[in-house]
Amino acid sequence: MKKLITALALAGLACTTALHAQTADPKLEWAAKVIALQQGPELDRLVGQLAGSSTQELIANWAPKLEANVPKAQQKKASDDLNVELKKYATDANQLISKQVAKVSTEVLVPAYAERFTLEELKQIAAFFESPAIKKYQTVAPELGNGFVQKLVDASRADVLARAKRFDDAAQKIVGGPAAAPKASKPAQK
Repeated sequence: MKKLITALALAGLACTTALHAQTADPKLEWAAKVIALQQGPELDRLVGQLAGSSTQELIANWAPKLEANVPKAQQKKASDDLNVELKKYATDANQLISKQVAKVSTEVLVPAYAERFTLEELKQIAAFFESPAIKKYQTVAPELGNGFVQKLVDASRADVLARAKRFDDAAQKIVGGPAAAPKASKPAQK
């Protein structure tokens, strides 16, 4: 019996070693490294945008219901309560999406990179992402991007509002009823 257990254990070890040898493809390992090196502040921003867009869908769905179903005197409290729930939802959505990043990267990006790049190219890409200049770029890019977006919004606000008014005028002629005044708020930032 002891010999049988030892033989089974050795066979299992041989299978495990063979399986590991089959899955230890250097291209896949380097592709995974490249993917990991790319994932920085920009990915965090993307996850935030995805969670934010799902939050906007909820707001678009529930804002009219709030106005239609809650008496005016109670709308402020109901709105505050909804905002608390929306904040919880946004945090949870962000975490749920973040949890999927590694899995989806492994399933989709790693094989795609391994297929499209040679081992040498993957090593060069990894070296690129490991360079101090790129690390610094990844750190400051979100701040620079936010500054650019804010200036772009500021620079285009008056023209966009004027165009919204023209749309409202045309929509009023088509649909009838009073035209909605364009809001002076900022366009949604991405």
